[in-house]
Amino acid sequence: MTANATCQLALKEWAITVRALADGDQILMLRKGGIHEESKDFRVIHPEFLLYPTYLHQREYLLKDSHQPTLRQLLADDPADDDAVTFTHWAKVHELIEIDRQGKVEDLAPHHIWTDTYAQSRLHWKPMVPLTIMLLRVYRMENPVTVPFIPEYGGCRSWVDVIPTVNLGQLTPVVDDAAFAGMVAAVRDSLGLVPA
Repeated sequence: MTANATCQLALKEWAITVRALADGDQILMLRKGGIHEESKDFRVIHPEFLLYPTYLHQREYLLKDSHQPTLRQLLADDPADDDAVTFTHWAKVHELIEIDRQGKVEDLAPHHIWTDTYAQSRLHWKPMVPLTIMLLRVYRMENPVTVPFIPEYGGCRSWVDVIPTVNLGQLTPVVDDAAFAGMVAAVRDSLGLVPA
């Protein structure tokens, strides 16, 4: 598949979550906002973006047992290069779903790598704001692209403008159309939503 030939916007997310998305283990992210967001709330400012893997705040106890070894490997392999960022995957928002009840978060448990406790903590942080479930179609970039790190990428913010613009090359979906449709349907069904 070809999409926009280039991309300049990236969404920061734990490296372990980026790996799960890249491996087709899940298609969703949970968002409420970053500490340094201008509005303090998360907003999808563009439906297409690079996935920016981050290494801060990742903890084994926040993940299901099945994904803890992967995190240990990621942390062991982390080049600890604070001078560069490498992008390997690009994502497109398929659907946004807002939830505001703990029961709904529990219903999502089969569809992600986090513990129930962690997922629920995302809901309860800033309880007046609903939790945004982002269903993403993720694509592998033809070639990884490394760019220099600049201070504007730092901090607990969700979105960064990448400099220079990243050439995407050929994009390959990490799961095929039928598998993706099935994963979307399973998430929606678990939340009691009618088929899209």
